[in-house]
Amino acid sequence: MNSHKNAKLTARGREEMIRRMSEKPAAAVAAGFGVSLRTARKWMSRYRQGGFENLADRSSRPKRCRGTLTEQDFGSILALRKERLTGDEIALRLGLCRSSVFRALRKLGCSRISSLEEKAPIQRYQWEKPGQMLHLDIKRLGKIDGVGHKKAGTRQVRRRHPGWEYLHVCVDDASRAAYTAVLPDETAESAIEFLWFAVAWYSAHGIKVERVLTDNGACYKSQKFRDACREFGIKYKRTRPYRPQTNGKAERFIRTALKEWAYAHTYTHSEKRTANLPVWTHRYNFVRPHTALGRKPPASRLSGG
Repeated sequence: MNSHKNAKLTARGREEMIRRMSEKPAAAVAAGFGVSLRTARKWMSRYRQGGFENLADRSSRPKRCRGTLTEQDFGSILALRKERLTGDEIALRLGLCRSSVFRALRKLGCSRISSLEEKAPIQRYQWEKPGQMLHLDIKRLGKIDGVGHKKAGTRQVRRRHPGWEYLHVCVDDASRAAYTAVLPDETAESAIEFLWFAVAWYSAHGIKVERVLTDNGACYKSQKFRDACREFGIKYKRTRPYRPQTNGKAERFIRTALKEWAYAHTYTHSEKRTANLPVWTHRYNFVRPHTALGRKPPASRLSGG
């Protein structure tokens, strides 16, 4: 092992001290090396036990730890945890240290009682053909009117409140091909307008839209939106309340759009951000590799792409 920086004796120094002690008194040799007589005798004792090889530094790690939990302790802790006992109650019942019990619970992966409950398996689904299901969603974005203090690097920038604009997204379930648009609001009229343009875009790529899936937003729950879907010959479905996972493909697409488009650059105005949206969406559909598609872009599954 390596000696610490303030060590008076290295391994070679100890060997030299042992050689000199065979010729001179131990007290005089210890004083010459700047160590105590007790230290000199300690190294001499080690030399007599194992020779010069025994003069190397030893590990300071203890041979055994009194607080180490055995496999039986872990089993008892887990069994009591399954009875919904708290960590303090387990420590009291087993006569163990409280910190050791909580450390064992973390290792066992049950530091939270809720972790003992069996989780329902994740149900993944994917429609076979493009157009059989479209996922629609809306994300509110703050308008931009100049660079904010985070990008400017100073708090002296005057805060502006230009208002909001809304990113409408549509993702095909089978191909992951997406259509996007930034609209001034999230009313039923805007949702219907976006649906009309989305259907036209997918039709241009050889896809006939059969179903759409949305969350329970007010614009989607309106009768106007239902009538519009009926006119287009589209079956309309909504997710179960408080279950955003059902519309997860649209949710994940919005997260990607925010990371790679909305927050990827420093825009000085909302118009510049909106102008860059079609460019990024085209790259997403025709260039960017998609993990769920075997590292291929969504256009690889478009019949007309």
